[in-house]
Amino acid sequence: MSERLKVGILGGTGMVGQRFISLLDNHPWFEVTTIAASQRSAGKTYEEAVGGRWKMDTPMPEAVKSIIVKNVNEVENVAADVDFVFSAVDMTKDEIKAIEEAYAKTETPVVSNNSAHRWTPDVPMVVPEVNPEHMEIIKYQKKRLGTTRGFVAVKPNCSIQAYAPALTAWKEFEPYEVVASTYQAISGAGKTFADWPEMEHNIIPYIGGEEAKSEKEPLRIWGHIDEAKGEIVPATSPIITCQCVRVPVLNGHTASVYVKFRKKATKEQLVNALKNFSGKPQELNLPSAPKPFIQYLEEDDRPQVTLDVDYENGMGVSVGRLREDTIYDWKFIGLAHNTVRGAAGGAVLCAELLKAEGYITKK
Repeated sequence: MSERLKVGILGGTGMVGQRFISLLDNHPWFEVTTIAASQRSAGKTYEEAVGGRWKMDTPMPEAVKSIIVKNVNEVENVAADVDFVFSAVDMTKDEIKAIEEAYAKTETPVVSNNSAHRWTPDVPMVVPEVNPEHMEIIKYQKKRLGTTRGFVAVKPNCSIQAYAPALTAWKEFEPYEVVASTYQAISGAGKTFADWPEMEHNIIPYIGGEEAKSEKEPLRIWGHIDEAKGEIVPATSPIITCQCVRVPVLNGHTASVYVKFRKKATKEQLVNALKNFSGKPQELNLPSAPKPFIQYLEEDDRPQVTLDVDYENGMGVSVGRLREDTIYDWKFIGLAHNTVRGAAGGAVLCAELLKAEGYITKK
């Protein structure tokens, strides 16, 4: 156990913080030793601070129940006892940017679930199978921050996980125009049906800020590092337009996607590209890496949330209903677990990659 890295969870009492704690229970590389939250939770045990608000399907891990919650704003105090932190704080974007950089400046790496730093030019926003090379931007960020080991890395929006990996797998066929509609679970808003009873038997055709993220963030993960400027330059293609709808599902974001390609492809070629797609996490055999990353389901009524959301412990992506289209070239349905692959799990996989590549070490 002493060989494991000591991890802090910033914002540990919220839904994503709880997911981090659940996923890290008995993790082979990481051990949660510190939990920080708002001042109202500080000084309580984690079990007391969460109270009846534990939202995971599995019980609260015994190892964290008696941890005394610290005040997340007491940066030096929280950072003193950890090798790195996961961030799931609930603050304004400006406050998140400031506090994550404050932790980084204590020489504590920050792996964030938040959106605040996703467009900071020298902060890597990474899906580990898609753009692991973007971690190389960290050297420029460290120069800006004046740090030797402290930095911020982020994972992208939860909804793009249902379709961006498939489009990446099809890169050789040059997708250039995409229409995506995402049907997003209520846990994406940090809610359960007990918290949000009006979502039962209901659909809300609006999620604030989500469509812009869904259209633009894939272009950043497909971008490249401009070494002269020390920043990530987003790709310009494919053009993506998106609608995002909240649906009465607890976990799992589904996407209905239409694609135009510059190069012709057969269904067999597209399916094989999905099945054979893998990346650094699989190559390095990282603990949370799904094997394989993407499954293709032949049945007409798949993927389904109830059957497929937990594929590869929620870290895999499910694709089905790949068909030729009368206006676009092809259309398909994608599904990903929004609080595992799309949130905490994706950040854990990023941290595993950062550790494997020497960016995160013991202090």
